[in-house]
Amino acid sequence: MDKIGLNEIREAYLSFFESKGHLRLPSFSLVPKNDKGLLIINAGMAPLKPYFTGLQVPPNTRITTCQKCVRTGDIENVGKTSRHGTFFEMLGNFSFGDYFKEEVIPWAWEFITEILKLPKDKLYVTIYLDDDEAFKIWTEKAGVDPKRIFRLGKEDNFWEIGKGPCGPCSEIHFDRGQGVITTVDEFVKAADEDRVVEFWNLVFTQFDKDEDGNYNRLPKPNIDTGMGLERIAGIMQDKYSIFEVDTIKKILDEVCKISKKVYGESKSDDISIRIITDHIRSTTFMISDDILPSNEGRGYVLRRLLRRASRHGKLLGIEGNFLGRLCDVVIENSFKAYPELKDKGNYIKKVIRLEEERFAETIDSGMAILNEYILDIKNTKSNILSGEKAFRLYDTYGFPLELTEEILEDKGISIDIDEFNKEMQQQRERARAAREELSYMGVNNGILDKIPSKIKTEFDGYNNLELVSKVELLISKEQFVKELSEGDSGILITEKTPFYSEMGGQIGDRGIISGDDFEGIVTDCKKNISNKIIHIVEIKNGTVKLNEKITLKVDKDIRNRVSKNHTATHMLQKALRIVLGEHVHQSGSFVDDERLRFDFTHFAPVSEDELKKVEFLVNENVMETFNVETKVMTLEEARESGATALFDDKYGEAVRVVSVGDFSKELCGGTHVNNSGEIGLFKIVSESGVAAGIRRIEAVTALKALKNIDEKIELIKTIEKDLKCSEKDILNKISIITNEVREKEKEINKLKSKLASGSEDDIIKSIKNVKGIKFAAMELKDVDSNSLRDLADKTRGKIGEGVVVLGSSIDGKVQLIAMATKGAVSRGVNCGKIIKEIAAICGGGGGGRPDMAQAGGKNPEKLGEAITKVESIMEKLVK
Repeated sequence: MDKIGLNEIREAYLSFFESKGHLRLPSFSLVPKNDKGLLIINAGMAPLKPYFTGLQVPPNTRITTCQKCVRTGDIENVGKTSRHGTFFEMLGNFSFGDYFKEEVIPWAWEFITEILKLPKDKLYVTIYLDDDEAFKIWTEKAGVDPKRIFRLGKEDNFWEIGKGPCGPCSEIHFDRGQGVITTVDEFVKAADEDRVVEFWNLVFTQFDKDEDGNYNRLPKPNIDTGMGLERIAGIMQDKYSIFEVDTIKKILDEVCKISKKVYGESKSDDISIRIITDHIRSTTFMISDDILPSNEGRGYVLRRLLRRASRHGKLLGIEGNFLGRLCDVVIENSFKAYPELKDKGNYIKKVIRLEEERFAETIDSGMAILNEYILDIKNTKSNILSGEKAFRLYDTYGFPLELTEEILEDKGISIDIDEFNKEMQQQRERARAAREELSYMGVNNGILDKIPSKIKTEFDGYNNLELVSKVELLISKEQFVKELSEGDSGILITEKTPFYSEMGGQIGDRGIISGDDFEGIVTDCKKNISNKIIHIVEIKNGTVKLNEKITLKVDKDIRNRVSKNHTATHMLQKALRIVLGEHVHQSGSFVDDERLRFDFTHFAPVSEDELKKVEFLVNENVMETFNVETKVMTLEEARESGATALFDDKYGEAVRVVSVGDFSKELCGGTHVNNSGEIGLFKIVSESGVAAGIRRIEAVTALKALKNIDEKIELIKTIEKDLKCSEKDILNKISIITNEVREKEKEINKLKSKLASGSEDDIIKSIKNVKGIKFAAMELKDVDSNSLRDLADKTRGKIGEGVVVLGSSIDGKVQLIAMATKGAVSRGVNCGKIIKEIAAICGGGGGGRPDMAQAGGKNPEKLGEAITKVESIMEKLVK
């Protein structure tokens, strides 16, 4: 057989199934769409769930994909074995009620024996125990020797997840060994020993399992296949390890080059090399799909992988940041299949570099703390780190739990996981709230998901704001109904509608519906998961009935304001890319009739100067009065034209490209103005950060922008009035007032300092002695924290070896400070412990070093009790 490269295998597979009438779709994003039960795409069929369940109509009944996937369930084995990895590509061909076993089995055999030219005497097939149909097709249509087919049970060759669609499967295996396998027992043993490798699974979804456990035949069975690209590449290249496959080995070789290590010389080094090689693949692809490092959800998965790779780089002796250099190798080897890698290359490397820098900042301090914990554990002859301390490392120093576990594992120390989980409870609850529990394949079985697929809805509102159409469906209180009457709220679906449904960040249209015997309002317009346009309505009078012809009329003023904001959003993105750089791309948006909000990738706050440039650019091009044109073209034509898009979204064969003159060009299905001049005026209201590497701009247009400016003018007039000056003198007057305030603050602080110094003698007179150590503890009033610190420092210098503890009540709050000399600390005095205990009495908290600590509190009435407690604390501390 020929040794074919991984990239060549991918293309051969997709081209083969295109020749069999399949629509080739690009890989879906690693971020699941409409599937809150899944954190990251982990299987080739996962993004296609809505097609299998009937919630969405597929663009073709035959589809083929190469899907990027990430799985971290076996992360502890990554690096320790030659076959475990977190990132992989899954080849698949799918049929949605089209072909079945008779077609897919011969195709599979044709591809592996005629295209890949795998030797037939090295191939075995497994089928489900009683799947005689598959056996017959394998032997009669594919021509496989019956002796090379083995029947296995449910655990191996039947696919099901609870109730719902399920069915038998058939797996194709490659034999790396010598001799012929003749029995099932021999085959199972060979598989357990990795002599026989399964590389393609054909799933025949032909049953619907009901609640009673009955397997009912589906009228239109489906095909779902999956073949691991790395695994088949290993077979084709005669490699036992995924790390020796051509494209992956190039990454591994670069790791060795950077680390100056020779692969195969050291077991521990090899583990680190493999971990880095795998993790840089995962992280590069995750960031390209706009996943960013964080402490929750998929962002935590990314952070965990990046920091794990970074740590193993340090174990190899690599100095400084290095993952970005490896990222280049990943991009170079994969960008032809995944062009977004090259498009976002600089952005990906910047995210990686920033995370490496963050980790470098925390790793040294975190390791120092962890080493202290390890020393304490050894001194107490224990072998368990408390969950509270493990959580502190996670929360304060950014150490993933798995990283702490890995470091401790070498020391024979485990973690109290139950206690750690208690500390993580709030984070877990947030994660659970974000990921809803769903039933089979992400179906939540609400009434909107039960709308019959035969019902068609069509948007005809780009140029029409009013039309007549037939009522196709009515819903009230989770029930399909025949009519809605006065006072009822519900959902109405028509054949055609001028109402734009909420999509792409743009809100749904509002307006009026009416007929011969009723009037109502549309309060919103949305789409369900199967892309049916639904109107959320309130009936004001009369009754609307099923199959009735009604008039739908969009609120023109609202639509116009929304369209102005939407076109301005496109122009804003272009201006940001010009001013800040090409790394800027959309990370979310919201457009309604009041304002626009645009989230975008950027790594620092946008300066005032940059915001002015962006605002000027948008307004400059608004005033150019460019025509706004829309053209329908293929996705490939749109890419070639330079149109900006969220290309991880799935578009149809035909896409809509919106151009604002020569300034802006984007894929968009939303509504827009006819000419940029209609926007009138664009005004940025705010700029802020919403997540690591994500910024947000909010802005207004037209009359809202004018109102914003008027409000600022009114504010200036009010300031003029209050300051009793003209507009041109405002800054000068503020400067004068500010200087006067500063001078008065200095005088006040001097007076406070004198008042505090007056207490110095009283503090000295209050000195007591505990086991030969002097201490002074006193309650003061109206002394601020700075003066309190100065007073404690002066007093400490006068008492010799000892401790000063002062507390002051000021503005309804408590300030506490403790200072100790070196001699007192050597005798066991610890200011941090003193402060922690007395602050708790005052309803506060704080701490510090043994020689100095401070805290606050909220119960001034408890201050006297706290100061009195100092003596008994000293008794316990002084040795």
